[in-house]
Amino acid sequence: MGTSMEQQTVEMITRLVLQAMGAMEEKGEGFQVPVGVSARHIHLTQEHVEALFGAGYRLTKKKDLMGGQYACNETVTVVGLKLRAIENVRVLGPVRKASQLEISATDAMKLGVAAPLRESGDTAGSAPIAVVGPKGALYLEEGCIVAMRHIHMTPADAAAAGVRDGDYVSVRADNERGTVFRQVKIRVDESFTLEMHIDTDEANASQIKSGDIVTILRQ
Repeated sequence: MGTSMEQQTVEMITRLVLQAMGAMEEKGEGFQVPVGVSARHIHLTQEHVEALFGAGYRLTKKKDLMGGQYACNETVTVVGLKLRAIENVRVLGPVRKASQLEISATDAMKLGVAAPLRESGDTAGSAPIAVVGPKGALYLEEGCIVAMRHIHMTPADAAAAGVRDGDYVSVRADNERGTVFRQVKIRVDESFTLEMHIDTDEANASQIKSGDIVTILRQ
């Protein structure tokens, strides 16, 4: 009798433990990713660097970023069609084949430009913008965009998350706002560090800061 009661107690405890573990797994399901909040910034060609900072000028590194990119010591002022300006826009290096300004939707409203929502590098037909540096100014007929949110991953991260380069996923932030981001593009490269990039508008609206953890929801 005692043995039977003992066995029943063990079985009951086992069931409770398994139920608790199942609840924990359900709550924590999905692949976790740290967030990086991207402030407004600009990528420049070498020709445009020299137009803004002087002949023969080379960008100087302030801080390394992922994928061989880096934040530069240099900043510029950007001016919209209604002569509204935003100062101290950080330049990112290295130089590119095409110049590109990435801003938030709020920035676009302030500047008075119709910046489209685009993936980085997709600037064809995007908004025009004027850029002013310490040694000169230039007018970009296109290149001003609001960057689409995305997740950088290594191939190993992608395999662990069960996703591929170019996939779109939904991501959940478990905080007071309880935000779910949909249409988040996966970008995979060996040089990347695992991180989801959102802009300042998205971060402020969802009460997320750089370093917070979000979860890719299972497909």
